Amino acid sequence: MKSAKLFHHAPATQRNRDPILKVLQTCLPDPASVLEIASGTGEHAVYLSSNLPQVIHWQPTDIDPTAISSIEAWRQRDHHPKLRPALHLDVMATPQIIPSEYNTLLAINMIHIAPWQAAEGLMKLAQSLLCNEGILYLYGPFWQDDVSPVDSNLAFDASLRQRNPLWGIRNLEEVTHLAEVHGLARQAVIPMPANNLSVIFRKE
Repeated sequence: MKSAKLFHHAPATQRNRDPILKVLQTCLPDPASVLEIASGTGEHAVYLSSNLPQVIHWQPTDIDPTAISSIEAWRQRDHHPKLRPALHLDVMATPQIIPSEYNTLLAINMIHIAPWQAAEGLMKLAQSLLCNEGILYLYGPFWQDDVSPVDSNLAFDASLRQRNPLWGIRNLEEVTHLAEVHGLARQAVIPMPANNLSVIFRKE
């Protein structure tokens, strides 16, 4: 019973996992070797890796020891062979040595719940790690220059900045420029439920 405390739940996962799955079914390389950044509770890693047949292995990571414990609890419960043991990874720190075997980087609800330096670190990692034609997949809310912000995103952004002034919803054009500086071209912007976007970059 004690180990049950390691399981953590993110309510949003139940709402967004199937829309994310639908996008990944069409955009992932085949075969796909996935490095997930900021895996959180681990629920996305378990669900997506088990429902994407083109995935040969999925490496979850997080900066938070509590999250890593939760990922491991979910992984061990489901015994999914594609899902590797969780690793500690801080994209803002000097990167640890990671094998260059990944053609997909994935970050769900990450860059708005972190300082801008995390987005910079993510792009640096994508540039150094991804093979040519590899993809970086981002999911979350973004400001768009040609789209008026909705009230729910304005309120969410205010709540993030109240928790940490360095957090907040990012401007898509600024994220795209950062990606381009690191050799990534934006391939697709896909509207998602609840005023989120899937954004796909490809290494040139």
